[in-house]
Amino acid sequence: MTDAEYTNIWMRPERPARGPKPAYSRAQITEAAVRIADAEGLEAATMRRIAAEIGAGAMSLYRYVPSRDDLVDLVADRLMGEIDLEDVPSGDWRADLTRYAEGVRAMWLRHPWIATVHRSRTSFGPNQLLLIERLMGVLDAFVSIDENLSLMAILNGYVEGAAREEVSRAEELRRSGLSESEWMARSGPRVHQLLESGEYPIFRKIVTEARQPHLSRDDQFRYGLERVLDCIAAALPPAAEPPVAAHREGQEDRDD
Repeated sequence: MTDAEYTNIWMRPERPARGPKPAYSRAQITEAAVRIADAEGLEAATMRRIAAEIGAGAMSLYRYVPSRDDLVDLVADRLMGEIDLEDVPSGDWRADLTRYAEGVRAMWLRHPWIATVHRSRTSFGPNQLLLIERLMGVLDAFVSIDENLSLMAILNGYVEGAAREEVSRAEELRRSGLSESEWMARSGPRVHQLLESGEYPIFRKIVTEARQPHLSRDDQFRYGLERVLDCIAAALPPAAEPPVAAHREGQEDRDD
């Protein structure tokens, strides 16, 4: 294949069929990029900086990773490899999807710069493909592939949206130099003014009755996730219900 035909970094052989063994590997370059991004953000992970990190010449790295887009694809796939779905599907779809959702959120919180990665195309890296196989395998026996795609889109939309908001909020707090409680207190006068006006009854309910804003970040995430999983459950046939959950539901009916 010619260089023009290598439309994907994983289509390009990592080492030539002939010649000496390469001095570096894509894995080394990717790990260095992640270390730099964790410390200073993804924009700091330039080829020159990565080369200095691993002791190589900047231009020589382009033999391994030809473009910035290729580097971003490698890094994104590397992060997907952190989401542990070993032994999934397990037979308990709700537990499997919960594990996946919590794994994605944890990855975002470890690497908040992932929020700056804009990827309009799917690169089909090895970790991403393994994730697709395991994650979509959870519901494969119960719904069509199109329904599966739609349900995973709902789940991923919630998880990514919640993680992105959490990362953004943490960055705002960091820049402000305020604690969470100090940030909330700063809004107090405006909130009091709005409540006194009597013009916003729903807003008053949120302030005076809602429990969710006072939950920990972990509990807020789990609360929303449970609602999403309930929606997914409504789209599944009864046969998808895990035996333990079905038994528990039957027991509750008898208790009533």
